[in-house]
Formats: sequence, structure tokens, C-alpha cells
Amino acid sequence: MGSLNPTRPVRIMNISGSPCDKRDAIAKAAAMDEHVDVLVGDWMSELNMPTKAWNLSQGVGIGYEETFVEALEPALEDMAKKGIKLAANAGTVATKDLYEVVVKMIKDEGLDLTVAWIEGDVVMDLVRGGLEKEPEKFVHISTGKSLEEWGFEPVFAQCYLGGMGIATAFKAGADVVICGRVADASPIIGAAAWWHGWSRTDYNQLAQSLIAGHLIECSVYVTGGNFTGFKTLDWEQINSIGYPIAEIAYDGDVVITKVENTGGLVSKETCKEQLLYEIQGMYYLNCDVTAVIDKASLTDIAPNRVRLSGIIGRPPPATTKMGLTAFGGYQAELHWAMIGLDIEERVKLLETKVKHSFGKARLAKFSLLDISVYGSVPENPRTQNSAIVDVRLFAQARNAQDLSETNFIRPALDINMHTYPAATFHTDLRTAVPKPYTEYFPTLIPQPTQTIHFSSGQSSMKLEPPTDTIVHPATQPSYEPTDPVDFRSFGSTKRMPLGRVVYSRAGDKGSNCNVGLFARNAEEWPWLCTLLSTEKFIELMADEFKGQKIDCMEFSNLGQFIFSSMIILIVE
Repeated sequence: MGSLNPTRPVRIMNISGSPCDKRDAIAKAAAMDEHVDVLVGDWMSELNMPTKAWNLSQGVGIGYEETFVEALEPALEDMAKKGIKLAANAGTVATKDLYEVVVKMIKDEGLDLTVAWIEGDVVMDLVRGGLEKEPEKFVHISTGKSLEEWGFEPVFAQCYLGGMGIATAFKAGADVVICGRVADASPIIGAAAWWHGWSRTDYNQLAQSLIAGHLIECSVYVTGGNFTGFKTLDWEQINSIGYPIAEIAYDGDVVITKVENTGGLVSKETCKEQLLYEIQGMYYLNCDVTAVIDKASLTDIAPNRVRLSGIIGRPPPATTKMGLTAFGGYQAELHWAMIGLDIEERVKLLETKVKHSFGKARLAKFSLLDISVYGSVPENPRTQNSAIVDVRLFAQARNAQDLSETNFIRPALDINMHTYPAATFHTDLRTAVPKPYTEYFPTLIPQPTQTIHFSSGQSSMKLEPPTDTIVHPATQPSYEPTDPVDFRSFGSTKRMPLGRVVYSRAGDKGSNCNVGLFARNAEEWPWLCTLLSTEKFIELMADEFKGQKIDCMEFSNLGQFIFSSMIILIVE
């Protein structure tokens, strides 16, 4: 699929995949000899969004990601010199505040760079009336429960935005675009749409760029980070995994690569794993486009160069996901070490003693009390450490006083002399001090209008929601494997962990999680098709299956399956 336009492909490099990534990546990318056109980065996740939203609502702390400022400052001079643009969502829940910090930093350094910030993701004022008057209309996208049933008071509302606001900002002359909750892949869509001048209805090109964005949005996840095949990587360069680059042509042709002479790997396998991350089925939704991905294809075209093809574009949904943040209460936890035999019975004894010590009155004030065991003891442990498991007592309550030392720590630990043999609690009790936690409620709202503001003094620009849209059902198509064969045709077999045979990737969105598995080669695909029925998957979940709804879908072009469930799963 060659370019239909003399304009060369745009080279977009991701330099941050989460609030926890290497913070020298921007400066190194801007200073390197290898050319890139646009840097993009993701600083937001379900980890920091609700926490920062709650803090902001209480007037505590800073609402943007401070590490972005630390990372950007040493890169600015090279970015200005080379004309490299940047789009990032580090504004988190206080985008304007971060914009003002970046504008001042650029001014202090005497650089000629225009900064833009995109307004529209913070929607509490927009939806407040509906939340109060018709809470039953807001439905949790995973559980189906209404806001009325949720039972918490929202203090902050933020929705996902697409990439066309970023494209508009770049076209108007912005060099740095500061965003809040744009979808993870939106900066890549925006950069490609700006570079090639795509319209809002160039759906096939937008869809290809959306999936290119999905592949590189988590930075090194597509170049060897978090790779289940990590043992195959070159360990001589294991500490210098290269950041990913998407080369996107005018017609939507996509090649995924990485910075030259760096560690890690870009292959069909690393790309397949990242493609599977957090997807729910054949439709991948964004505010700009719906990508139909069941015919996706990945081809190795050179070392560390993979072509993406087969993505079909359709109009976007009229809605976008909104997350409501509410104060949930307080939580605290204690830990014990258990060693040796009869772990199950020891846990039962500890639980019996702890609950009796708490008493009915205290227990009634806990909204959650859970005892979990982490780890297992081998049949014949070779060391004392290998014979120890961690036991976690976790509690939540509406009021901090219900988890005070008097009501939580003392009743739980005062029975230590009366419980299982070798009872040992962890003496670092900082986790037992009650701390606030937030509740998060994802739902759908109509896409909002975006406003783009500029540091150059030019007038702000409005971007209205798309008018050409389609309606998507609440759930994606689900079906069993299409081509199972007779197991006897495979000959003799031996028992081993599934993770020794297939590669996999899991990703969660709130209370919904997927597990994707794929064969290492074409010869293993018929076996995987035959093995992975929903019934078999439930068997593999074992005690983790508690009646959750399981959806299944295959990607035959890639040799992949995904299972979507209402529980976080780990498949080794």
C-alpha cells in the first residue's frame, strides 16, 4: 500500500506510556540524530485520574503530572531547533494549569514556541443537572448498574476526547499541545491527520492511525517491554529498550518501528501482544472513528519493522466515555507471614479469630473485609523463604474512625498469640493507617464541543462533535472458535503450562478485563482453535470463575483469541 500523496509518511514517536515511565525519553528523542516529526506521550491512567480528581475537588495538591514538566524542560531547545512538535495528555485534570506552567517555562528560556491547550474533557458543569435530575439514565458501561444504584456522590466528571482537536491546534500553528483526558491513541490520530490534511470522514486512514496509536500508546510495550517472550530478547541491550515510532503515510499505510541502535524488539509478536491490550472485540472505538479490526494483519517487512494493514474505518459513535469520581471512604490493611504446612487451615483459623475479635458492631461498619493469600508453598521447599506466603487483611469503611487503631489495628493484632503456629505479622503498620479511596463510574455521554486556546494571542477555536456517527450495541460480537479439529489429529501430547506454548496479553478497563492469547506460529493455530472454547477458558480460570459473563472472539489473520470478562485475569 504505497502513499498516494507526495507527502512523505509522518514519523510519530511515543515517549511516555503512563505516569510511570522514563522521564529522560523526551530529551533523548529531541536530541538524537534520527529524525522524528511529532512526539506524543500518555501520562494518564485509571491510577492517577480518580486520585487527582478527588484531590482537585478538595483543593489539595496539583492536578497535572509534574513529571511532565521535569521531562519537557531539557527537551525544549532541541524541539525548537528541529521543529519537532509534541502532544501529550499530562494535563490530567488541570490542563490549563499545566499550560500556564509550560508557557512560562518557554518564555523564561526565550524560545519561539506556541503552546495550545484543549478544553472540553472536564464536564462536571455540563452534566451536573442530569446527574441530579435523572441519575437512572447514566449506566455503568461494564456492570449495567445505574448511577442511582451506585450510591456515591460524584465530585468530578471527565470524558475522553479524540484527536481532531490536536490536529486543529497543529494546523493553527501550535508546537506543543497540552491535553487532559484525550484517549490514549488520540495524539497519534491528531498528528497524522494534521500532517496529511485528512478530513473527518477519511475513515480508513483515521482507523489505521487509530490502531497505529494503539500499538505505540504504551511506549515500550510494543518494543519488548512487558513482552511474554522476554527471554528471546537480546539481554546485552536489555536496559536500553528503544521507544516506538509509527510511520503513517497519506493513504493510512502504517509501519511500526523503533529508534535505531537501541535494545528491544519490534516484531509481529510484540505488535500482536500490544494489539490485544484492552480491546473488547472487533470494534475499537474512538471519538474520531470506529476501527473494524477483525481482519487486521501484521507483516514483518525488515528487522524491527512491522506493517499494519487490514483495518477498516467507519464513522465514530456519537457518544464518548465519561468517568465520574466520587469519595468512596477509607481503607486500611495488615499483613501476616505464614510458613509451611496447612496454609488453608491457618488462614481459616486467623480469619475466625480476627472476626471474633472485631465483633459484630465493628464488622457492621466495614463496607468490605477481605482476607487473601498471595503465593503458595511448594511440596518440598528448598529454603524458608520459598515456604512463606503473604496473608493480607484488607478493609474499607465509610468513616476513618471505623478503621482507627482502636477499631482495626488493635483488634486484629491482639489475637496474634492465640492463632496459628509461628504467627508473624508485618511490623510496618503504615498500611494500616486509614487513607481515603475513590470510586470510579464509567458511563456514556454525547461527545462535547472542544475549545482550543493558544499562547500566541490568536483567538480560541471551537471544534464541534462529529455529525456523521453510528450507534454501537453495548456489547461486542461473541462467538466460539470457528474451525476446531479433532484433538486426536495432533498425535501424542504432554501436560505443561499454557504460557509455555502461547503468548498472551491482558488489559483491564475498570471492572472489565480482557485476556488475549495467540499462537507462536501458523502450525499451532489449529490446536489453539480447538483448545480455547469458552468452556475451556472457564476451566482454566478455575476458582476465579464466579459466574462472570465471558465473551470470546478470534482474529484468524493474526492467530489470536481474546476473552473479555468482568474480572481481572492473569494467564501465565
